[in-house]
Amino acid sequence: MAATAVRYLRSVGSPTTAARPDAPLSQPAPAPPRPGRPALRAVRADERLPLDPAEFRRVLGHFASGVTVVAAVDEEGPAGFACQSFSALSLDPPLIAFMVARTSTTWPRIARAGVFCVNILGAGQGELCRGFAVSGSRRPDKFAGVEHRPAPVTGSPRLVDVPAWIDCTVHAVHTGGDHLVVVGRVRALGTDDAAARSGPLLFHRGAFASLAPLDPDA
Repeated sequence: MAATAVRYLRSVGSPTTAARPDAPLSQPAPAPPRPGRPALRAVRADERLPLDPAEFRRVLGHFASGVTVVAAVDEEGPAGFACQSFSALSLDPPLIAFMVARTSTTWPRIARAGVFCVNILGAGQGELCRGFAVSGSRRPDKFAGVEHRPAPVTGSPRLVDVPAWIDCTVHAVHTGGDHLVVVGRVRALGTDDAAARSGPLLFHRGAFASLAPLDPDA
């Protein structure tokens, strides 16, 4: 897995030492000119399933997921994108994973940084999510008006008033069709109990949703 991460990070000009548990975290060297968007993996005709993409999205949309903002800082400043394909992966070592489209214009910046913070959004943060869901090419400064602090280990943007956050280094990157599967090594994490009271922001069947408040007398 580590070799996969090194190959990918080198291809986008990222330092490759940050993923080692014993490596000191430091500011990355100035990155070379940004490469163009990576080409999608070619799929042979006999690999394609007879599925309508709209039907694929409709059916899988019945699975409710949480919503996060994955963020990092590079030589241009803070960068981030909304991500609903986030999950815990391993306890020992502590790993998380998320998926990002290979056409993302924000992911190469995070890959070059080699570190990131996953911000888990709360039920009232739908508008915040929408701001980060816009393509970086259409809205270069997604952090305008968004309050954030540096995460304790990597310095990645930790958004203020989110229920929870996970500070990570890039551990591995795998190809998954038209997406990349990114594995992060957890370096620090925490919660904001006051922000967590409203519950998580969910995405279900193409719209935001939230859990019903818990009945304290139940």
